[in-house]
Amino acid sequence: MRNHVLLLTCLLTAGISAYSQRPDVTLRFKQPAQAYQEALPIGNGHIGALIGGHPNDDRITLNEITLWSGGVQDADSDTAWRILPRIREHLLAGRNKEAQRLLQQYFVCKGQGSGHGSGANVPYGAYQTLGELRVQWRDTLQPWRAYDRRLDLESALAQAQWERGGVTYKQEAIASIPGRLIAIRYTASRKGALHFSVSLHRREHAQVRTDKGRLLMTGQLPNGPQPGLRFAAIVQARTTGGRQTATDSTLRIEGADECVLYFTAATDYNVADYTQRGPAPTQQAASILSAAPPSFSALRAAQRAAYSRLFDKSRFRLNAAAPSDTFSTPERLARYHSGQPDAQLPPLYYNFGRYLLIGSSRPGGLPANLQGLWAPEYQTPWNGDYHININLQMNYWLAPLTGLDELADPLYRYIAMLSGPGAKTAKAYYAAPGWVAHVITNPWGFTSPGEGADWGSTLTGGAWLCEHLWEHFRFTRDTAFLREYYPVMKGAAQFLQGILIREPSHGWLVTAPSNSPEHSYIMPDGTRGSTAMGPAMDMQICRELFGACIEASRILGMDEAWRKELDSIRGQLAPNQTGKAGDLNEWLHDWQDGEPRHRHISHLYALHPYDEITPWQTPALAAAARETLRQRGDDGTGWSLAWKINFWARLGEGDRAEALLKKLLRPVDPVKPKGGGTYPNLFCAHPPFQIDGNFGATAGIAEMLLQSHGETPVIRLLPALPSTPDWASGSITGLGARGGFTVGLQWRNGALTTASIHARKGGPCHLLLPAGKQVVDAKGKVLARSSDGNAPVTFDTTPNGVYSIR
Repeated sequence: MRNHVLLLTCLLTAGISAYSQRPDVTLRFKQPAQAYQEALPIGNGHIGALIGGHPNDDRITLNEITLWSGGVQDADSDTAWRILPRIREHLLAGRNKEAQRLLQQYFVCKGQGSGHGSGANVPYGAYQTLGELRVQWRDTLQPWRAYDRRLDLESALAQAQWERGGVTYKQEAIASIPGRLIAIRYTASRKGALHFSVSLHRREHAQVRTDKGRLLMTGQLPNGPQPGLRFAAIVQARTTGGRQTATDSTLRIEGADECVLYFTAATDYNVADYTQRGPAPTQQAASILSAAPPSFSALRAAQRAAYSRLFDKSRFRLNAAAPSDTFSTPERLARYHSGQPDAQLPPLYYNFGRYLLIGSSRPGGLPANLQGLWAPEYQTPWNGDYHININLQMNYWLAPLTGLDELADPLYRYIAMLSGPGAKTAKAYYAAPGWVAHVITNPWGFTSPGEGADWGSTLTGGAWLCEHLWEHFRFTRDTAFLREYYPVMKGAAQFLQGILIREPSHGWLVTAPSNSPEHSYIMPDGTRGSTAMGPAMDMQICRELFGACIEASRILGMDEAWRKELDSIRGQLAPNQTGKAGDLNEWLHDWQDGEPRHRHISHLYALHPYDEITPWQTPALAAAARETLRQRGDDGTGWSLAWKINFWARLGEGDRAEALLKKLLRPVDPVKPKGGGTYPNLFCAHPPFQIDGNFGATAGIAEMLLQSHGETPVIRLLPALPSTPDWASGSITGLGARGGFTVGLQWRNGALTTASIHARKGGPCHLLLPAGKQVVDAKGKVLARSSDGNAPVTFDTTPNGVYSIR
């Protein structure tokens, strides 16, 4: 009997090992990480780590989502609103250069702003690394060999294994969602073979000591010239066999059979009220550790259950064969870039994007920032902050599409938080009601323009964020959520309503002064500028937000008078216009682009994420959008390539979307990064690393396979499926559709075979079906049948009803 049990155990172990090597859910490396862009990210939305797995001197980057320098400040101008009429007079008269000069002088923040992207030591602050956990092995003169390092996306387990002196060593790391801690287990094939020291390091503003046999790091970050946020981190070792000793700042492990390092961290940032401090971080961290499960196995079981509940909501598979499993992830990227097939790389990227959101965004925390939560720097690029002229929004496009709606809760609460300081900013600069946030913001409620008006005065950041509130309702039909956040949407709409003026050429209502994010124009007289009236993106956001508020007020049965007023104003906004070159105008006038290949394509906001432009409802504007994309070209930074994937998917051009995905998967050298693409560990290269490209491209893959648009959303199955062999057959589960539906699909030879629809709330479902397909309920009753595949069919659903398409 015992032999049978051993045989079964071996078979199960082999099966798990093989499963973890599946190319659609495994990142693999044959060497330790030499740069953080080769390390394996783990996280639970609160704390995170980058696992390098070095057999000699292992330096594990540590992060805590609220670890920000800086603090609350009054950065609003005291005089801007007085200058506003003069700026508008210049714009109305066509004197854009004079308007821009005044804007640059007065429509900037007080103080140093973001520090020109280097704000770690000014009041604006920066997201910062917590430091390093260092594991220094003994007997490193003996070389290591047979190295293997993997990240299993199905179980969120990072592993490294190597051999030295005839002993096989293994490192396993997880970030516990329910436990709010990180655990790293070390084992060896020979008893008593674990010999290493453990220490915590931070370059500045920290002290490390041992306390009750644990490592304790405490510190306080700068708030400009003043002390700022306090933080604490604790590392505790639990060993089996051998001996554990503590010096002033180091733990020594000698002769152990097994060692588990438990790490947690906390700050006194108060997510509920950023103007107040939370509990002492040392006590928070100690409390988390004291509640840790008694064993690594127990912790991992709880982690796996909590993680799988999220990760398994959506799975994407392509049926084409994968390359040999002997290739590492960097090798796969290089092969793919050279034109060799790897049908499992797009599913891996999709699964990795969802993995990253699960790891960097959790209810009760801050939203994922420019690097999610994985940053090795003290001065992160662009402060690692929240850029809201696309980047923060792109981080969360995938949430409702791929079954991760609940992970966007930090974003919703953050938007509501910004509306408070944003109301002060609206009065200070525009003498307007409601609230505004511009381009850059942080956990300290910064809503002022940046220190440069040419880029920092874009005024639709807050309104764009409100799209996520409305979209959450469109996907879930959650009226309680809508009622809670309607005042935030209304405030953003009231601001836009309050700043509209009537331009002289057509009498349209337009925003002024504004710009099109980070881009410039050239006027017929040669004037180059960025300040303008009514750029296309502003007008599109106005139409979307006004329309959302009109519909929300109807649903909630309130604000009837304002609704009618807003409806009248909406019809007077400057419309989308096609220029003489056949493209969509970016500005109110058909001016020349300052940079014809500019990375921002903001005037296609109406194509994505807004659904004002679609090939089937507005074919002429869709053609103009297509021409705009042709003129801008297929190159770009990482996040820009991700946005273009979504654009082409919305246009129904799957082959073009796949071509952009291949460009995004271009290998980028971490040491000498050049051009947009992907680092060895699949982090998106802006460059440098920006996680919005990962998230945006994941959303783009979902858009290729399922779309749901319009005021009465029509669900479209496989709207942009590439025609290439890699994509010919596959399946995907758990895709979200507007109207409160969850959809699963299977296809073969480029055609839909079967699908399922789960109606969360019930109600009518509008579905575009291929000719000959029919909808069947759980009892086998045919509810709808498509005759030609050109017109949507409609059928009624019940709450939690499941329907099949065959």
